[in-house]
Amino acid sequence: MTDSPWAKVACYGRKANNRVIREAMRLSLKLLAVLVAGTMLGLLATWLAVFRFPPGRISDGPWQANPEAASAQTDAYRRAIAAAHGPSAMNRAEAVYYTATTDTEGRALTGRCRYKVEGPAPDARWWSITAYGPDDYLIANPTGRYSVTKQQVAPDARGNIAVLVGGTSGGSNLIPVGTGRFSLSLRLYSPGPEIVADPATGALPALLRMACP
Repeated sequence: MTDSPWAKVACYGRKANNRVIREAMRLSLKLLAVLVAGTMLGLLATWLAVFRFPPGRISDGPWQANPEAASAQTDAYRRAIAAAHGPSAMNRAEAVYYTATTDTEGRALTGRCRYKVEGPAPDARWWSITAYGPDDYLIANPTGRYSVTKQQVAPDARGNIAVLVGGTSGGSNLIPVGTGRFSLSLRLYSPGPEIVADPATGALPALLRMACP
């Protein structure tokens, strides 16, 4: 028994409807994939701009800074940098924050080696050097010492300082850093006029690798 014309029409209608549904689903999946890819690329670009290659970054030897991050006139990227790296950041007349992830010769800092921060004492009313792990947290150590300050490090007759980083000996001038990767933050509060004028040319100490036992 042959199908009636109306049955054939209904069958064709169902097939056409199924094709429309399949095409709509494919289009929806493509749009979703584009949306997800665009979102991921946007997040990656923001992460790179804020954490890896922030605009306005300057270098002074191994020390890097973004002195405009806390300025009221700065852009959204720099405000994000200030929030990510220093929620209480101040303008550079009040404070300049430097970070080092390599030594003076450009080698990545690692707790397997010992270092010396050596050179002119930073020109500031108060300063500190603090070690952080790769997670941006203080590095746990048996001494409970995480930084040194201007009050702890007496300059020599030429006005130079020497701070030891890594290892277990060095007294109050030592900053323990464990055995993994780390970074150093140099904070200058009420810095001298030359640093305020140009943080990229301030007289800062070198970061020298001494030995890797």
